[in-house]
Amino acid sequence: MSDAVARLRTASEIQEIDAADLTDFDNDVRGLGAPAVLRGLVKAWPLVAAANDGDAAVVGYLSQRYNGQGITGIIGDTVGNRRLFYNDDVTRFNFERVSGRLDSFLRQLLQENKQSEVFAMALQSTLIDEILPTVAAENALALLPGIRPRIWIGNRIEVAPHYDLKENIACCAAGRRRFTLFPPDQLANLYPGPLELTPAGTPVSMVNPKNPDLARYPRFAEAWAAASQATLEPGDALYIPFGWWHGVDSLEPISILVNYWWTAARTDDVGNGYDAMLHALMSYRHLPPEQRGIWRSMLDFYVFEQAGDPVSHLPSHAKGVLGPPSAKLFAMMRATLKRALG
Repeated sequence: MSDAVARLRTASEIQEIDAADLTDFDNDVRGLGAPAVLRGLVKAWPLVAAANDGDAAVVGYLSQRYNGQGITGIIGDTVGNRRLFYNDDVTRFNFERVSGRLDSFLRQLLQENKQSEVFAMALQSTLIDEILPTVAAENALALLPGIRPRIWIGNRIEVAPHYDLKENIACCAAGRRRFTLFPPDQLANLYPGPLELTPAGTPVSMVNPKNPDLARYPRFAEAWAAASQATLEPGDALYIPFGWWHGVDSLEPISILVNYWWTAARTDDVGNGYDAMLHALMSYRHLPPEQRGIWRSMLDFYVFEQAGDPVSHLPSHAKGVLGPPSAKLFAMMRATLKRALG
């Protein structure tokens, strides 16, 4: 470890809330505008109880409730390498995607526990009700009714810092998990990877938080100054606000997490912001600087409403696409975009 890395301070701890004291999720948690650990939120889940009885018990719990649907997982390409990332020249990932059965995957995890050096293995972001419908029913989260949970199962792996385009509650069901979070305004200091080649849809940080190369990524020191961390035990959960970067270390031979993603958009008809950003890159990035500045001003005015409602001075019938959201309005906008991009 270099002297510069050694001088980085210990990350601050994420604020904790005892789930037993939680009465108003929107105000007490989301209202913070920051991550929060919800201690004991899902400690009563049967899945957590099985995990507390040991690896074999939780594998048995899941295997007995598996409906036989195929799964897709990932496996690292080098024994002993826990970090799921790119190869050295960033042309591909350092893992492969494989298909199979959940019960076989779980048996292999148990078997791998007996080895000193193993391949990284993971089942990621799989809808529980598609492969384990009984588990989904038995382990519900009353805070988010109607949100379909996803399950993540693996061994000791390290997931690079990345961000989600939704809010997230991550529930630790088996094994401990260490989360490292960075606020959205640290984007530039986290040195994002390619937009096109991503492990799961959004860019990951090219910096290894456990051993940062500050000669190559000097601004990461600023990101680390804003970082916060928490270790979740089985039964704990973590609220991650929209856009917050998070890296995850699974600390046990068998680790299971259940997460809930949702969006707080006023309507389900809104477009995909990430797609819009890619279109903006194509439209604005290569213009002369003075033109880019003008477009930025227009986006600030019309989209981000830096000066307030941009059409407050117009009668309702004349507001057009800047009027109140409705299914009819979004249908009209989509039709217009299709013609423009056709």
